Amino acid sequence: MTQPRDRSEPPAGGTQPREAELLRHMLRGPGYLKALGFCALIGIPVSLAAFWFLVLLHELEHALWADLPHAMGMEVPLWWWPFPLLLVAGTAVGLAAARLPGAGGHVPASGLHTAGPSTSALPGVLLAAVACLPFGAVLGPEAPLIALGGGLALVFRDLARGPATQQSAALLGAAGAAAAVSAIFGNPLIAAVLLIEVAGVGGPQLFAVMLPALLSSGIGALVFTGLGRWTGLSTGDLSLKLSAPSPRLDVADVLWALAIAVVLAAVLHPLLAGARLIAAYVTARPLGRTVLCALGAAACAAVYSLITDRSPVHVASSGQSTLAALAADPHAWGVGALLAVLLFKGAAYTLCLGSLRGGPVFPGLFLGAAAGVLLSPLPGLGVVPAMAAGMAAASAITLRLPVSSVVLVVLLLGSSAMMPVVILAAVVAFVITELLPPGPAAA
Repeated sequence: MTQPRDRSEPPAGGTQPREAELLRHMLRGPGYLKALGFCALIGIPVSLAAFWFLVLLHELEHALWADLPHAMGMEVPLWWWPFPLLLVAGTAVGLAAARLPGAGGHVPASGLHTAGPSTSALPGVLLAAVACLPFGAVLGPEAPLIALGGGLALVFRDLARGPATQQSAALLGAAGAAAAVSAIFGNPLIAAVLLIEVAGVGGPQLFAVMLPALLSSGIGALVFTGLGRWTGLSTGDLSLKLSAPSPRLDVADVLWALAIAVVLAAVLHPLLAGARLIAAYVTARPLGRTVLCALGAAACAAVYSLITDRSPVHVASSGQSTLAALAADPHAWGVGALLAVLLFKGAAYTLCLGSLRGGPVFPGLFLGAAAGVLLSPLPGLGVVPAMAAGMAAASAITLRLPVSSVVLVVLLLGSSAMMPVVILAAVVAFVITELLPPGPAAA
């Protein structure tokens, strides 16, 4: 006699593909539906926490790099200004890495990832980010935001006494991270795409991660877009104010975009390999060697300021505000200034990736944009296509996430007119980077 099939198991036969059956089985499971509902609930509080965290970082950075120098009679920070600030950053991160749970967050030389959200590591991650990013680290806030969102999601789960399983931790971590990251990018779509691509899963697992990430980031976006009488919180416009309208692309733009991708892959790949070597070097003695690397980044900013007579903040920062200034007036940067900022910010970026805590996105975007502006006088190449290709290539190389890189750069440009060169540059740069020798693994 045939035994009745257990309805909790997906059917083995049928005309539907097995992956579709597995997905249907997953969606019918009460545990997954409860997790999905909880992901919707945590979107708004996580987005609010991420917003105020970014406000804190912005206010601290403005106070340290604008208000305090002005109060001391400086029109702009002098060349030596990065040394005391990055000394504080290196000391704080070194102490967090040596003595706090979670070591202050993962080393950014290993790239972005969502693995292992933890409530115990959250205080160390926040301390390292607040004592590092506003003080001049050449890193962005996206990695601490991922940790903040994932950790808060688990805090809310524990408060609600939800099931503490490995699956729930993974789903809630992805949802919380997506809601938090949408605060910096100002767009829930790029946050969800980024987290999905970082997860690197396919089939039913892709949908298992995608649905909570989309739902949480979408509902969390109500904090910024508003609803009814709630006018929303302003996160600022991430799109760049370009110096010229996007031109019509021609053959020269496309060919030069491919060349820019090749050049940036050849230059940035060794920098990232060097960052992984530095990470291995710092691991043995985290306090002293983190301070040493932070002071090395300060020296890069100081030498740049002495050579160019420009503000050291162009090197000692994430590059987000400097990128906006570069896009708005690229002709204000001479060839010498562009070469200097590429050299010294690239070196400081390598040191910070291997020692401090933060994310690789915005410094990489700035380096790509600066390289594009430097190469824009080439015959037949315009400033806007060159910047678009440079940002797309640099983002794909540093993140190893080509789809997220394309979406992010198109969002920054505020138009799809440059999408062909953005896609070509991102794909070519990603493929070349993957084909090059991988170099050492991050510690």
